[in-house]
Amino acid sequence: MDKKQLTETEIRTRYITPALQAAGWSAETTREEFHYFTKGMIVVKGKKSFRKDNKFVDYLLFKDDGTNRPLAVVEAKNNNHDEGDGMQQAIEYAEHLDVPFVFTSNGDSFVMHDRTDLMDQVESVLSLDHFPSPDKLDSLYKKWRGVESPESQSLLASPYHDDGSGKAPRYYQRVAINRTIEAISKGQKRVLLVMATGTGKTFTAAQIIWRFWKAPSDKQKRILFLADRNILIDQTKSNDFKHFGSAMTKITNRNIDKSYEIYLSLYQAVTGNDEEKNAYKQFSKDFFDLIVIDECHRGSAKEDSAWREILTYFDSATHIGLTATPVETHEASSSHYFGDPIYTYSLKDGIDDGFLAPYKVIRVATDVDTFGYRPEDGETDDDGNEIADKEYSTKDIDRTIILPERDKRVAEYITKFLEKTDPYAKTIIFCRTINHANRMRIALTNTNPERVRENSKYVMKITGDDEIGKAQLDNFIDPESTYPVIATTSKLMSTGVDAQTCKVIVLDSNIESMTEFKQIIGRGTRVREDYGKTYFTILDFRNVTKLFADPEFDGDPVKIYEPKNPDEFEDVIDDIEKDTDTYPLPDDSSNSAVEDRDETIVYIPDPNDKKDRKVVHIISGRQVSIVGERVQIIDGDGKLTTESLTDYTKRTLLGEYATLDEFLQSWSGAKQKYYILDELEKKGVPLAELQEQFDDEIDMFDLVLHIAYDQKPIKRAERAENVRRSKFFIAYQGKVREVLEALLDKYESTNLKTLEDPSLLRVQPIDQYGTPLEIAEMFGGPDGYETTILELENVLYKVES
Repeated sequence: MDKKQLTETEIRTRYITPALQAAGWSAETTREEFHYFTKGMIVVKGKKSFRKDNKFVDYLLFKDDGTNRPLAVVEAKNNNHDEGDGMQQAIEYAEHLDVPFVFTSNGDSFVMHDRTDLMDQVESVLSLDHFPSPDKLDSLYKKWRGVESPESQSLLASPYHDDGSGKAPRYYQRVAINRTIEAISKGQKRVLLVMATGTGKTFTAAQIIWRFWKAPSDKQKRILFLADRNILIDQTKSNDFKHFGSAMTKITNRNIDKSYEIYLSLYQAVTGNDEEKNAYKQFSKDFFDLIVIDECHRGSAKEDSAWREILTYFDSATHIGLTATPVETHEASSSHYFGDPIYTYSLKDGIDDGFLAPYKVIRVATDVDTFGYRPEDGETDDDGNEIADKEYSTKDIDRTIILPERDKRVAEYITKFLEKTDPYAKTIIFCRTINHANRMRIALTNTNPERVRENSKYVMKITGDDEIGKAQLDNFIDPESTYPVIATTSKLMSTGVDAQTCKVIVLDSNIESMTEFKQIIGRGTRVREDYGKTYFTILDFRNVTKLFADPEFDGDPVKIYEPKNPDEFEDVIDDIEKDTDTYPLPDDSSNSAVEDRDETIVYIPDPNDKKDRKVVHIISGRQVSIVGERVQIIDGDGKLTTESLTDYTKRTLLGEYATLDEFLQSWSGAKQKYYILDELEKKGVPLAELQEQFDDEIDMFDLVLHIAYDQKPIKRAERAENVRRSKFFIAYQGKVREVLEALLDKYESTNLKTLEDPSLLRVQPIDQYGTPLEIAEMFGGPDGYETTILELENVLYKVES
């Protein structure tokens, strides 16, 4: 058979696979038959979502040493292509997979692309019998990475942990792990990994630690895992680190037992304001070989923080910083200490690959947030105190003024949104203070009386000061637990909370830190398709999603850190999270972290002025109303649009059908009109979502005409009545007319896409006329029924010129 008549699969089977095998690539070192490495981006259309095609390579070649270190990508084409066709796509995939060598073939020869700069030519042609062996590519790889020493190769060959479940690192986790192990093997002492929330940082850390721990060595290895939240430590210990078993311990109550190899600890559990509380000094300075710092953008990013002292003390160990949000400000810097990230996997990367959930944003504006509030002359608060005459903005709300009516309006909007979508959708409401979180709990309880009577835990305040609320945190994040449904919080749930099924995030706090903003958004980015979670919604009552416009949102932050002279540092305030205000760190003998605290104005008080206090006015009499909302949706590239939902829809529709006539011709000529609507939704027209904002008596056809072509929408009842008065309808009598009448009644009372859906014949009251086939026979058979319905639709959707 002529080679050009062979399919791509046949080319692979007859020519490419044998050539690889002849070069020494066995089944154990080859992933063939479409090696998928992404899940396919989730695209949200209205309330529905679907996945785009996932990315794959035809062959992925590995080093067979237990680490499955990828060395080459091979792209196959049929023989009607040149041997180099597909190279650009293959290089793109190789860059994702961190693979040094790329090959394409059409069955005649190979084209090799070298990403290492080690070979004479970037691209060269190889005959089928000259494909490089595994040892050849592995040798080049190690030279490329600078890991040729015996010490490096010993660590490089250390295998991954396998729990027997078949769970393997995702491609980006493998890149992060391999790069970190290679950096350690070369003696690099400071390593920074940036991975978006929800992408498995602790799983990645567990594999790094395992490979480091299990690598051959002449000494016992000891590892310290540091975090600043109890929940981070406890989740890590019971989940991703559980395979360390009896070799692992958590440091509590400042008790140090030096007989373990893996230690997990809060910063606060081993350090304090007094020297005698610095329990970490019970270890020798060279006790640990590896220290992993989770959420390293927090306390350890500050050069003069108490927490940095721990890392300085254990200076001889290798330090690995993990974060989704590296800090680069004038006061703190992740990269100043750890160096530039050796690998970054951003929120955008995760959404594009389908591993993270996309989102839609609804900005909701109240009149006081939009226009501000100014008291009338002599106006007093609930305590009778006169309110200072000034313009109060959204930044003052819940800080210096409290408006109970605003709490009610926000609670009512949230409740209506959940009733329209899913009343049991896990929802986190981020409030400005603990007091605000408690008020929102009360307001939401009052707007959901039936749900709360059904279960008192429908709404819970989960903050650092509330032991009952904190005790419900595990239930909130448990996918199997229905309650609590709504959690009001301040700071506690902004990080370290693995709320996999959280579908709604409410922003009712003046978030000004990009770091905090990203952390909060990360609570919703998990994908759990088995629980119907493919995307999440952000309800923004403070216009803080303007931070989406920050060009650095998905990339590494710009370095602007200005190191201080330690001698000039004035230790006035330990601003760990921008929420500790002027208070000192707590005594953590109880092993509790700084988790949640009312936000007040951060300032240096006059120590001689005992009356230096913040004044808060509660003004119950001030009425508040919702003055508008703005919906942002996701376009085909996974980016948020900045225009209104209506404007976006109009632009998209006109891109498909430039004129009304063009749309009507396509509509009237289509035998199955609902295909047109389905195709529009797939191309990004959110018809279902828009219909929620318009009169539900208008169908999607009129919705399109109204939005895109400024036509006055006609209600379904009016269109149905026009058909009943038409010559077309009067021409039918008997059972046929009764069937048509029943179809029109169904159209009038139900928001159908079109009448041609054959399943309509199986529903009441139409089914009383017989089976679908029997009904069709009344019209002369299936073809006659189809023709009649098309004629009916032409009358139904008639547009007056």
